[in-house]
Amino acid sequence: MGSAGHQSSTFAITTPLYYVNGLPHIGSAYTTIAADAIARFHRLLGQPVLMITGTDEHGQKIQRTAEERGVAPQDHCDEIVSGFQDLWQRLNINCDRFSRTTAERHGAIVKAFYQRVWENGDIYAGRQQGWYCVSCEEFKEERDLLEGHICPIHTNKKVEWRDENNYFFRLSKYQEKLEQLYAAQPDFIQPASRRNEVLSFVEQGLQDFSISRVNLDWGFPVPSDPEHTLYVWFDALLGYVTALLDPEDEPTLENALKQWWPINIHLIGKDILRFHAVYWPAMLMSAGLPLPGRVFGHGFLTKDGQKMGKSLGNTLDPFALVDQYGADAVRFYFLKEIEFGRDGDFNETRFVNVLNADLANDLGNLLNRTLKMAGRYCDGKIPAVSPETFADNHPLKDKGSGLAEQVRSAFDQLAFSTACEATLGLVRASNKYLDDTAPWSLFKQGKQAETEAVLYAVLESVRLAGYLLSPIIPGLATAIYAQLGFTGDFNEVTIGQRFGYETHSLWGVLPGEQPLGKAQPIFQRIELEA
Repeated sequence: MGSAGHQSSTFAITTPLYYVNGLPHIGSAYTTIAADAIARFHRLLGQPVLMITGTDEHGQKIQRTAEERGVAPQDHCDEIVSGFQDLWQRLNINCDRFSRTTAERHGAIVKAFYQRVWENGDIYAGRQQGWYCVSCEEFKEERDLLEGHICPIHTNKKVEWRDENNYFFRLSKYQEKLEQLYAAQPDFIQPASRRNEVLSFVEQGLQDFSISRVNLDWGFPVPSDPEHTLYVWFDALLGYVTALLDPEDEPTLENALKQWWPINIHLIGKDILRFHAVYWPAMLMSAGLPLPGRVFGHGFLTKDGQKMGKSLGNTLDPFALVDQYGADAVRFYFLKEIEFGRDGDFNETRFVNVLNADLANDLGNLLNRTLKMAGRYCDGKIPAVSPETFADNHPLKDKGSGLAEQVRSAFDQLAFSTACEATLGLVRASNKYLDDTAPWSLFKQGKQAETEAVLYAVLESVRLAGYLLSPIIPGLATAIYAQLGFTGDFNEVTIGQRFGYETHSLWGVLPGEQPLGKAQPIFQRIELEA
């Protein structure tokens, strides 16, 4: 991210384009919340940001799902897409573009890209034989299958034998170039565990992969041979490029690439790592396009220590979760409690305990009791204290002064839990400081100046914590700022202009005499039903 001078540079981030075979599950919500938090952080920095999410809507699996339901594929897609859009709204996801691979303009981009790869001599006709998993939409090596030709990922599905003439992409030609890329840019694939998976896969030798299917109507025809349909992954990855077009742009590659390309971060689940870290950069090299900054493959979620699945009947419904607890609570738990990049677990008791401890008690209660004292002792205004009067080693000023740097470096590494922990450290220190200094007794002793100094230091620390947590809990951050007397909403896209990072990330920003808003609990304690 670099220094202040770097801030005008654009920042683009994508979630995967989610497959629309069913309504969104908690895994897709997890990736999208994470991408949204990163996008919001870059907006705080004042950068122009493009956050992209969307849906991947072609392929055999969709065609079959629609047939089973007795609806047209497009109607099926439209219905599921509205489910995704609804959930993102409920989770307070501020996406700039929602890319659908069934969009007409997407077809034009796919055609133009295919043409470049074709002209580069990287597409040829050949014969594909092998075991195909319709749920994964990919061919599987015999050695990767479970006993009885079962896909290791979709264990309730048998793979199907295919023998057909297809078009292939010369992936093998890019073996060396990819190895050079991984060596020259060690952080192209993150975290390190994912990078090692890719390196060992590539070391085994890359095989060309088929980019077309026959006897499939649901997808784009291959431009050079309309009897064939383009393979879903070839078309889906290009949805990222289509998303870069402004609505009024003519859908050409030039228009798509002019402002936001290359994408800074592709955020994905580790199950689609190979497509993003191997196939995609090779396709881009073939088309002569610059490569994205990095691909980050996060972990999987379990529930109560067990893999989630429809067959196990232990799925976690993201709609129900957000309706019961609210967007901020769900966002906070998944980003704070799980080290991003590793697998993580959801357990309802732990979920409630974390929210009560961190948001209701530590943060919410701190703000509430301090505001009430400021109401009584300081006439409902921020005490007129100059931040310079605090010594550098003052417990809260000292902790608050270096906090923004820590949080920024954590966001740079996508270490959300580190950012949360560092910020909560200041909140906990403020609670201790309040108890140690006991402003209520200072006030009783007639020590008005000391009382005001204590309350200023605590209110300012709460403000700073709210500010730095705003990408994760934007609703609560907005409530904190409102109660401190600011006008402005952390959901505004221009937030970096209103509450600029250069000032608001520092300790000592609260203006004395600013009238305080009405004190009310920002986060209600959750009672677990017995």
